[in-house]
Amino acid sequence: MSLRRRTARTPQLLLAASLLGVLLAPPAAAAPRHSPGGSPGGGVPLRVATYNIHAGAGPDGVFDLGRQAAELRSLDADVIGLQEVDRHWGARSAWRDLAGELARRLRMHVSFAPIYSLDPVEPGGPRAEFGVAVLSRHRIVSAENHEITRLSTQVPNPSPAPAPGFGEVVVRVRGLPVHVYVTHLDYRPDPAVRVAQVADTRRIMAEDRGPKILLGDFNAEPAATELAPLWKELTDADPDAPTFPAQAPVKRIDFVAVSKGGPGGGGRPHGDGGGSRAAITVKRAWVPESAASDHRPVVADLLVRARGR
Repeated sequence: MSLRRRTARTPQLLLAASLLGVLLAPPAAAAPRHSPGGSPGGGVPLRVATYNIHAGAGPDGVFDLGRQAAELRSLDADVIGLQEVDRHWGARSAWRDLAGELARRLRMHVSFAPIYSLDPVEPGGPRAEFGVAVLSRHRIVSAENHEITRLSTQVPNPSPAPAPGFGEVVVRVRGLPVHVYVTHLDYRPDPAVRVAQVADTRRIMAEDRGPKILLGDFNAEPAATELAPLWKELTDADPDAPTFPAQAPVKRIDFVAVSKGGPGGGGRPHGDGGGSRAAITVKRAWVPESAASDHRPVVADLLVRARGR
């Protein structure tokens, strides 16, 4: 992965793992259980999921990370994008490192990309951070925390400005590098900030080659005008089920989207897929029920192949 867009602006990003909360080698990372071999067509199966964990709280407002860990384990996913992730943020999540704890419980690698990183409450303590994360059974070989346009919730009278929290990792899936991005777009009814965020997302993703997967809470439904540009390069896995609110969902604002490359790209594309061989095929996608967060997760079974194979 090119490091020219690194928002941390430090050459030690992959060595100083604390900048992004990257644990590149947790003990005994579990191997994928549902994908023992490649497909007859040469592709590699990969199960991915996205889940807004609501800072560890369920629809009942009760913080219960064990409940969320059990739900994530039941998805049996190889790669998971998480949103609304606290890291020593505050009392609502018991000042804990949610991404790190979930990674240890699930025996997965983790990369955390903070949107906000505030000074410690007490001198010498950990920084109070809130952002997005990627959990992966596959080794994370590089990670970046990109800036996109944001309207801060931490300062009075904010103006849209570049800020971090668009996480990217490269995972090596049986030798094949796959770019995985995780995002949380603006929640406000006015779509202006999301319009800018979509433009930023497309620009950043366009600088990478190979299979790409975008996971996130977009805070807009698939047909929203501000999301339309995304579907020029990406295919919505389209589980055809709502994700929010979890107890009685009425709209789908959580997404798995993959790079498209032509026929066989999977899902229900919203644009022209071109004529080259697909890099990623969506085999199926679904929305499990959830009692652990105020969102339901989206899960997709993918078939990943290098172009020209």
